Amino acid sequence: MRSLFGLVVALSLSACKEEPRGQLEPIPRPPGMKDAPPPDAKAAPQAAAPAVDPSKVTLRWKLAGNTPVAYRLTLDRQGSAPAAPTEPAEDTKGKKGKGKDKPEPKVERAPVAASSFPGSFTYVVERSNSGGYHLRVIPEGNSAAEDSGAMSERGFVLDGLQGITRNTASLVMELPMAAVGPKDTWALATELLTHDSLGPAFAIVKSERRNRVTLTALTPADGGEQVATLEYDVSEQLNGKMTQRRPPPAVPAHAGDPDTDGASAEDAAPPTVPASAEVRITGKGEFLVKAGRWRSWEGSIAATTSGAFPANALQVPPGTVKLKLTELESPPASAPTAKPQQ
Repeated sequence: MRSLFGLVVALSLSACKEEPRGQLEPIPRPPGMKDAPPPDAKAAPQAAAPAVDPSKVTLRWKLAGNTPVAYRLTLDRQGSAPAAPTEPAEDTKGKKGKGKDKPEPKVERAPVAASSFPGSFTYVVERSNSGGYHLRVIPEGNSAAEDSGAMSERGFVLDGLQGITRNTASLVMELPMAAVGPKDTWALATELLTHDSLGPAFAIVKSERRNRVTLTALTPADGGEQVATLEYDVSEQLNGKMTQRRPPPAVPAHAGDPDTDGASAEDAAPPTVPASAEVRITGKGEFLVKAGRWRSWEGSIAATTSGAFPANALQVPPGTVKLKLTELESPPASAPTAKPQQ
């Protein structure tokens, strides 16, 4: 009887004991099941590298032995700039029975670009002190001094250069960011028409922009080289209206003059004239993929304006300029000072 009573007390005490919260007990492995072998680092699967598309290439500038490479871009002006058209005077004879000719408001014409437009640019690609790429640009044929800037491996101008100097550098130096194959296209960082230079008197009506470079062919060459043929089609067009300043009257208005009494608001408003401009660049180049440099590059820039379009908004003078890039045997020496071209 005592042994039975002791057994009941022992079971009661064990049932009242509280297990620690959150405690996990290992589950025993079933009989006959072997332990898992330790992981083998050599046998661990590696992340598969992305497959390389054999039809695509990565175009990058390369300097053999960090030796600088230099090119001269010749800008051959074809003919003279076209003269600005004259506005026909309005025939006012017979109006209001006076038979007088009213003087037309003077139309302000934009001056043609200065003759100091560079005859050529020399580009020198070299290593900077930090190990990156440094681009020197030397304009010839005008008073501008040497300019320079930082350039990425694909020829993108990271810092420095202004105006036509930067645009031409982007045209012949810039390469696509990603790998490209035949019929692939990309855009350049060019600005052919400077909208900020139009001024408050110019109102933009329509603006069009086309910026496309196409890899048209990828052909093998000697020594395992590949030649990438690039074609350029870049253009900007701007149409708008220029508000002209009305000249002061030659003779003060007299009271009772039927030509001055009751003048309409339209006659009093400043006159506006249409103005437009278009800049188009076409070109074709052969880039050596393995060597990382141009084998040839030729193109042209055609600029046309009409009306009183501001000349300072154009990067090039009106007319056609032929472009040809030629590699130099050795780069010219650095200038002692560098003054950015405006």
